[in-house]
Amino acid sequence: MNLKTFFSMFFGILLTISTAIAQEAVNQLDSEGKRHGVWKKYFPGSKQLRYEGQFEHGQEVGIFKFYCEDCKDQPMVVKDFNNEGNVAEVKYYTAKGKLVSQGLMNGKERVGEWLYFQEKSKDVMTREMYVEGKLHGDKITYYLNGKVTEEMHYENGSIEGPNNYYSPDGVLLKELLFENNELHGPATYYDANGAISIKGQYKRGKKDGIWKYYKGGKFDREETFPKPLKKGI
Repeated sequence: MNLKTFFSMFFGILLTISTAIAQEAVNQLDSEGKRHGVWKKYFPGSKQLRYEGQFEHGQEVGIFKFYCEDCKDQPMVVKDFNNEGNVAEVKYYTAKGKLVSQGLMNGKERVGEWLYFQEKSKDVMTREMYVEGKLHGDKITYYLNGKVTEEMHYENGSIEGPNNYYSPDGVLLKELLFENNELHGPATYYDANGAISIKGQYKRGKKDGIWKYYKGGKFDREETFPKPLKKGI
């Protein structure tokens, strides 16, 4: 055996051993029984990945990808654990790879700003804020043309304060007020030209008191709520 043949065989054996070691290194535990290194899980009886990622002594690090049973190579969820602590940047995709939403998660709780994207474009459809898994702050929804559709506000998961709706041209259509997830307070509705069409008051989610109706911005009629019970009922 000449020297060239010997080295070829030697490095071939090393490559085979290295490949085997690399394959065996998947789904390992450290001395304390915690997940460590590269982990891959498959759907039962399938070659389709369920998830893949890397642990460092039980803690997720780097990029994790999660798949559906029919996803093939396209992940439905991608989590990036390159932030401090247990906070991950999370992105959700369709089966065709279209970005649906993205934001931060601390464990299983959403935190900070989350963005949701238009179905037919890459533009933002909704912006909302989370604190410890609960909606907290302004939530704004947009039309395809970028104009605001709706504005509302949350406090610890509850809708509170003004709730406004707009037309695709930016005309204010509704001015509402919420308290503890219920319509409560003055309410004004406008037509497509911005003229008042209905004005009244809500009390704990129901119309209350005098409601006035307009046509072309001019008073037309009024109703009183709650409606009086008919005699004999």
